[in-house]
Amino acid sequence: MYRPVNKYFRPQKQPVARINQHIKVPEVRVVDANGEHVGVMPTHEALKLAEEAELDLVEISPTAKPPVAKIINYDKYRYQVEKNEQAKKKQAKRVEVKSIRISVRIGQHDMDTKAKLADKFLKDGKKVKVEMMLRGREKANVDYAFDQFKKYLASVGQPHSFEQNPKKMGGTIFAIMMPNS
Repeated sequence: MYRPVNKYFRPQKQPVARINQHIKVPEVRVVDANGEHVGVMPTHEALKLAEEAELDLVEISPTAKPPVAKIINYDKYRYQVEKNEQAKKKQAKRVEVKSIRISVRIGQHDMDTKAKLADKFLKDGKKVKVEMMLRGREKANVDYAFDQFKKYLASVGQPHSFEQNPKKMGGTIFAIMMPNS
């Protein structure tokens, strides 16, 4: 059956944790709103404590034995979890891969220029993918092409290591260099 797409429709997010009556285990380890350990008790008693405090019983660690539940406002807990996830995404380091293409017939000046470019990228903390495309009769002289490729890699002055060592795939020789930290 075809359903038109509603541009105003937002799918509901999955709940961050089980709360109140959705907690199905017989007993839980309870932590109160101040972060103090209350103890292990049956789930229905923990629900009564949360109800008396006019808060929610939120299952914090479902894999623990017994599961840990905290008496807290669920909206505040969900906000904190989302805030922590955003902070982790911000701190995640994105490494950009720059690409440099060289030829078997590359001249010395061009090789030096592209080596300086690779130095600049490595200095900025970026990975560098170096590619050498082999065309026509160049494919018959793979040893010479590898020699030229290694000559280029030797001309890169910035200290680096290889994420992917030089290798031939089809009509291309490539390597991925990354800066030494």
